[in-house]
Amino acid sequence: MQFTSTQKRTAAWSAIALVATLVLLALGPVVTPFAVAAVLAYALTPVVNRMDAWGGNRMPRVAAVVIVEVLFILLALGLMLLIVPILAKEIPLMREQAPVLVDRLTVWLQPLLTQFGVNVSLDFSSIKALLLEYLNANFSDAAGSLLSSLKLGGSVALTVIGNAVLIPVALFYLLMDWSRMVGLVMDLVPKRARASVNSFTTEADSVLGQYLRGQFLVMIIMAVFYSLGMFLFGLDLALPIGLFTGLAMFVPYLGFGLGLILATLAGLLQFASIKAVVMVAVVFGIGQVIESLFLTPRLVGQRIGLHPLAVIFALLAFGQLFGFVGVLVALPASAVLVVAIRRVRASYLDSKLYHG
Repeated sequence: MQFTSTQKRTAAWSAIALVATLVLLALGPVVTPFAVAAVLAYALTPVVNRMDAWGGNRMPRVAAVVIVEVLFILLALGLMLLIVPILAKEIPLMREQAPVLVDRLTVWLQPLLTQFGVNVSLDFSSIKALLLEYLNANFSDAAGSLLSSLKLGGSVALTVIGNAVLIPVALFYLLMDWSRMVGLVMDLVPKRARASVNSFTTEADSVLGQYLRGQFLVMIIMAVFYSLGMFLFGLDLALPIGLFTGLAMFVPYLGFGLGLILATLAGLLQFASIKAVVMVAVVFGIGQVIESLFLTPRLVGQRIGLHPLAVIFALLAFGQLFGFVGVLVALPASAVLVVAIRRVRASYLDSKLYHG
């Protein structure tokens, strides 16, 4: 059986793609920090270029890169530190309010179970004593347990620290030489394929840029909404929880879920009543409607065209392959994959194989 030159080239490129995919899967933990740095470099390069242009010859590119990277690191640290005031306030409140919440749960739950014919004897006094025992535990014991866990999982801690150092270093060099590296990659593309590759990268850049800009606006608007909404209900931690929830929405569902849990916990500990649940339900319910039905369709747009099930699958798949950082880059990477899938589908529908 004779193969045409086109079939041979297709088979060769398919084999190369398969080998490259297997290598990436095998080297997932090694590739992860470089992939994250590449995504960040893509997003921050326009900012560096603008600063470089504004500074003219008076500001070297290395200064623009350092300023942008330091500001980004401070912003990321600020987002993580939003959790600190929440924990600092909630832990003492948990000690004070936990017995009250258990007592109120007893008064509310027992008649409800009896009304539905469920006769269950729950020893709430033992539950309360056990809860107080854990909450009043010595923090030095907790610190000792944490240190023991770090010793047992030293490789995990070392990986986290290594990535925390490697990502900024890789990001610095990528921001310095982004245009040159992109040019080197494009030089590897066969000349007759460069037109189609350029068309693909232009479309992917447009889709990805639209996604990032739209998602950033959605995050800012929702951070303001959640902070203001919980503040109007009188929640003391409205600002840090609202900011964290809005900014963490970069990861779909995860940011919303964490914010919902933190707000519910903070409300229950502060008000110790059903008011907390009502407050969280109203604020987060309205917020979800605004974000899903108005902001995301208009600011992010239908250009990406990812179904909610596809979003969940992408988050799980990238998380399985690359861990938590895979979850962070899942949707931007999926936006590029959508462009590739559209082109493959268009080629297939235009092929002799489809038309017979």
